[in-house]
Amino acid sequence: MTAQALAVTNVNVPGRDDACDLFVEGGKVRELSPHGQTADDDGYRRIDGRGLLLLPALTDAHTHLREPGQEWKEDIASGLAAAAAGGFSNILCMANTDPVNDNAAITRFMLRRAKDAWPNGPRLFPIGALTVGLKGRELAPMAELRDAGCVAFSNDGEPVADTEIFRRAMEYAADLAPVIDHCEDPFMAKGAGANEGAMSARLGLRGQPDAAEAIQVARDILLAEYLNVPIHLAHVSCRRAVELISAAKKRGAPVTAETCPHYLLMTDAALLGYDTMAKVNPPLRTDADRLALIDALRAGVIDILATDHAPHAAHEKETPFEDAKNGISGLDTALAALWELVRQGRLSPEDIVTRFAWRPAEIFGLPANRFAPGDPADFLLFDPEDSWVVTPDSLRSKGKNTPLLGQPLTGRVVLTAVDGVVVHDRTAARD
Repeated sequence: MTAQALAVTNVNVPGRDDACDLFVEGGKVRELSPHGQTADDDGYRRIDGRGLLLLPALTDAHTHLREPGQEWKEDIASGLAAAAAGGFSNILCMANTDPVNDNAAITRFMLRRAKDAWPNGPRLFPIGALTVGLKGRELAPMAELRDAGCVAFSNDGEPVADTEIFRRAMEYAADLAPVIDHCEDPFMAKGAGANEGAMSARLGLRGQPDAAEAIQVARDILLAEYLNVPIHLAHVSCRRAVELISAAKKRGAPVTAETCPHYLLMTDAALLGYDTMAKVNPPLRTDADRLALIDALRAGVIDILATDHAPHAAHEKETPFEDAKNGISGLDTALAALWELVRQGRLSPEDIVTRFAWRPAEIFGLPANRFAPGDPADFLLFDPEDSWVVTPDSLRSKGKNTPLLGQPLTGRVVLTAVDGVVVHDRTAARD
């Protein structure tokens, strides 16, 4: 499919007082102008934007698409379908596949699968393994992985315990691509899925203290400063980590960080009833942690939002809590769920645009649309008043494992375009 000439008219844009018209030609932004100022739209597909918000398409720097090897949870085709429905144009996927993405053949396979399933996007950007087999003992061939198409390196899911190995990995990667670290002390209740505190005690669950995350964050910050090499900290979940990152940034440390919608919207109270849908790693923490993360995101201490989309099959969650897999499926619902914080005044639409579109593209060197002439026509239309209930059928991902099942959300992606090609379209449902 080739890019269409598109005219999105009478649409609202965050940061602008009056309605606008967006014109797209040849997969690029032609112009974004005040509504009615430009009448030259002959041959364009006209899209009525009344009541909608125009946003740049999102970039998700942290997903698990499970292919190769775990296609019963998700595959690349279904993961990109969920990405399109969620308003994403760029998807970075972690290396903990089976086999692990620690060689160029796996990287090329993933890219080929994405091109075959979604030739017009969303775009897939693999993350290569930091160590062979994610075992933390031998460095992966990072130059080979970068040349094959990887845009970052990570041992996500299996934090590197050996600090000397991790130091060498950071040094080796410095001239290639960013390192993303899963910050978890591997000896302190690894992957417990519950925060150590009043709630874990009440439920009788093994808990992981927030110190397990903060200790690894501190290690990574010290290494980044000592080596003068950048580090990106994955799925930050607690106030202690935020405080360390804030102090490091004030010193000028080359550190960036992400958090996820579920850490901004939920607390460990979601575990009541032993709800395995809320079991995630790092675990949901306290309301004080949640509020600290929101403040840090607004201030730029936390640089970006990412879903940590972790789909699982039903049987992997319908089991006793201790046996259940960690992870929440998040691509379909991320923007709609976050919009509740916009309604509450805790985040602004501009915060969403900066942290979920522009800043992740900057960190990882990916295409981004700022609606300047010539920018890639990656955009979404969002209806902030569309109320819907999260059901298995409403999710494009194979992973239905979300604590939001059965809950109403207000706000929904109506259309997603990548390079001017519409890859998700619910505009007919509004007529």
